[in-house]
Amino acid sequence: MVFETYYPLIIMGGIIGTFALIFILTYAFMKNKKEAIGFDRNIPDSEIIKRLLAYAKPYWKGFLFVIALMLFSISYDIIGPYLIGRIQGMIKGDFQLKQLLLIIVLYASLLIVTMVCSYVQAIILQKIGQRIISNIRMDLFEHIEKLSHEQLNHIPVGKLVTRVTNDTNGVSMMFTNIIVNLVKNCFVILGVLIAMLCLNYMLTLMVLCFVPLIVLFTFIFRKFSRRAYRRVKDNTTDINTFLSENLSGIKITQFFNREDAKLEEFREKNARLGKSKFQQIFVFGVFRPMVFMLHHVSILCLFFLGAKGALDNTIILGQAVTSEIIVSFYMYISKFFNPIQNLAEQFNWLQSAFASAEKIFTIMDMEPTVVDAEDAIELQNVEGKIEFKNVWFAYNENEWILKDVSFTIEPKQTVAFVGSTGSGKTTILSLICRNYDIQKGQILIDGIDIKKIKIASLRKHFGQMLQDVFLFSGTIRDNILLREENISDEEVWEACRYVNADSFISKLEKGLDYEILERGNNFSAGQRQLLS
Repeated sequence: MVFETYYPLIIMGGIIGTFALIFILTYAFMKNKKEAIGFDRNIPDSEIIKRLLAYAKPYWKGFLFVIALMLFSISYDIIGPYLIGRIQGMIKGDFQLKQLLLIIVLYASLLIVTMVCSYVQAIILQKIGQRIISNIRMDLFEHIEKLSHEQLNHIPVGKLVTRVTNDTNGVSMMFTNIIVNLVKNCFVILGVLIAMLCLNYMLTLMVLCFVPLIVLFTFIFRKFSRRAYRRVKDNTTDINTFLSENLSGIKITQFFNREDAKLEEFREKNARLGKSKFQQIFVFGVFRPMVFMLHHVSILCLFFLGAKGALDNTIILGQAVTSEIIVSFYMYISKFFNPIQNLAEQFNWLQSAFASAEKIFTIMDMEPTVVDAEDAIELQNVEGKIEFKNVWFAYNENEWILKDVSFTIEPKQTVAFVGSTGSGKTTILSLICRNYDIQKGQILIDGIDIKKIKIASLRKHFGQMLQDVFLFSGTIRDNILLREENISDEEVWEACRYVNADSFISKLEKGLDYEILERGNNFSAGQRQLLS
């Protein structure tokens, strides 16, 4: 008799003890893995949400329409269990066929409305979500283009590629799935809770006893989940950086017979990614079953308390319990805990989206170090006089490349810089184009400090043949013009003749419209240099 009286409490005690053990084991597993490889900074969740919602703001009408559809669709979750309970009660007792058919038709109608609303909702969300992600991707790429050479030198290309592709895709789940479903699940939980309270408030309180445990574990595993996702994304970036570098230089690797060494290096990075993926799965694999167990423990308590009251025809916890209420409550408990389980899963996805957004905003928060001054002017009527006045420059602090350098180049004067490797010849050309800012002194064009000239206007008046040859995919014309459409074909051919590139371009089948493969691999090294 004592066992039967305290049976639910015994079950809850066992469950809490089990969860406590799982949490201790999880903490022991994760406690020494707090580092985040290459992670730059932590951004509070509130700031991430605020910045992501700013991208969603232009589409608020679409989101409101989706929420309206969602409210129609959740009517099935709230009313459906009650109708099933009514059907069970009618079948058990005396009923009229017409009344039964009416309830069945109502149930089927709710189901159809839910299906239609869910379909339309999914289409609209995907459309809005892709537009938002496209805007984020465009803003990120535009910001990367504004970063100075100094900043870009410290960011691997693979890392930037990962931010623009993988991480923006990671954020897309937030707009196409997570936000609206979070709202939907909260409404479902609230609606089901009200329905349960109307049926039997004491049984409802029994179910609510398990909610604090779910909230507790949600906050506990939030920390582990974010850390695990950060580690996965850091290791993914590491692999993308490795691939970007080594696939570009694979011919060098083959020439020096270093395939095995590079393969072993890739194997180590791949193993680290696999390990971090396992840690991520482990965290989520512990969290979701906890909610699942609490769901079924509440059902067991319902069956014990409700069935005992129904069979003995007694009052349980101050209220009468019938088989009709038990059936409805059984379905309501599922409807109550399923959204909570979904919230747990969406919480997991949310941590992934936040980790991706964190990486994106870390790049977007990098302030360009070479920018236009507020009073910057357009460079007009250029004569071409270049002056260096007491210029000091270092790539790294106190490691001076140029020390108190001064010289003047007159218009139309030809000058050659001669010196040993690392003496600053290429650096001088980069400084004239203001790819870097000097630490001391002045650089003047026609007597104007280049810091007072708009960067785009300054670079527009310079032509430079780079040491590192780079050609973009596209046509020869595209690479020469670089999308500058106001240049005529005659001017293009004149430029080609100036560098003696016209001789081989004219022999190509399509001439200026000949397609260049990635990095100009269908041209010789000399031809690539002339085209660049």
